[in-house]
Amino acid sequence: MRLGKQNLRACPESINQRILYIEDETTLALLLRERLEREGYLVTTCEDGEQGLAQAIGGAFNLLLLDVRLPGRDGFEVCRELRRHSINVPVLMLTARGDVKDRVKGLKLGADDYLAKPFEVAELLARIEALLRRANNSPPQLIGSLFCFGNVIVDVGKQEVLRDGLPVDLTTKEFGLLRYFIANPHELVSRQVLLEQVWGYKRTLNTRTVDVHVGQLRQKLETNPKEPRHILTAFRSGYKFVPFP
Repeated sequence: MRLGKQNLRACPESINQRILYIEDETTLALLLRERLEREGYLVTTCEDGEQGLAQAIGGAFNLLLLDVRLPGRDGFEVCRELRRHSINVPVLMLTARGDVKDRVKGLKLGADDYLAKPFEVAELLARIEALLRRANNSPPQLIGSLFCFGNVIVDVGKQEVLRDGLPVDLTTKEFGLLRYFIANPHELVSRQVLLEQVWGYKRTLNTRTVDVHVGQLRQKLETNPKEPRHILTAFRSGYKFVPFP
């Protein structure tokens, strides 16, 4: 396959999108990872199906590139287990097998797309972009009782939050505010609505309670609280939660 040096300008779909690439061919994995990173993706690689499955279940990835022939568990088994755990992240399967039965098997197990080796990297990039566009127009990823956005995982049932795999301590109101944002992605929400829905106030109040709590959420969840990517301010109007900027 030709990696090439053309088209190196990162497209909007690639910026800060996290890809898990499970591939046991070390040289190919390194080359393709380098190319994907030049396109703007954040790429994690692993060479073993068992390890890859654990990474996929424990991490917040936007897309999985999954080879079929893997040690430990093959790609079909990994895909089956992901879907059994209700992990709905897009899966693009890569394999040297070109047999129609293998392609059908992968798709039936829950893969979103299938690309046989050898392939042109331009085609791979186009398929990745298409899958991410489709996923980014959906609500935050639901993994059982979990919501994932960026590098944050929220367990609504347990009222627990992880950022980069580490626990985040939220107050009851902070968690209630976050839960409301998650339930209403991309909606412009006024401060008064938030006071009514999260705090239970039924009349108009002149208070900065919402602003203070939003600021605290940003400090705890945003990579750069001064330039937030998920909890955005609409000037004089309120706030908007954007799970996939």
